[in-house]
Amino acid sequence: MPVILVVEDEPPVQEFVKDALHEGGYDLTVSSSASEALTLLRGCVVKYRALVTDIHIDGEMNGWELARQARQIDPVIPVIYITGAAAADQWASQGVPESMMLQKPFAPAQLVTAVSQLLNATAPNASQPLAESKD
Repeated sequence: MPVILVVEDEPPVQEFVKDALHEGGYDLTVSSSASEALTLLRGCVVKYRALVTDIHIDGEMNGWELARQARQIDPVIPVIYITGAAAADQWASQGVPESMMLQKPFAPAQLVTAVSQLLNATAPNASQPLAESKD
């Protein structure tokens, strides 16, 4: 079962994302900080198949920077940004290539579909490179 790394600092949103991904058949690790998430990624104890991160995380680093650093660790890790703020318009300039953006509130099925699409596009047996998902 693919393991997804979720970075979200609001407990109600953490629970919502956990429930959605568990129901979608995914295993996950939840972190409430970008620094903890980077430690998990660097640790190589678990091979995370995707990163789901809020853009506005309390602390020293936002979701944009977290995704850039995650891509330095794993250049092909799929990234899904989630935000409740008006940050979606910054996705074109701040987001990493081959990523997706979900605006809060979103339905559980939207999150599961986004993760599935990115995982399928980067599957080890995929014969073609991942198409640009950003517009």
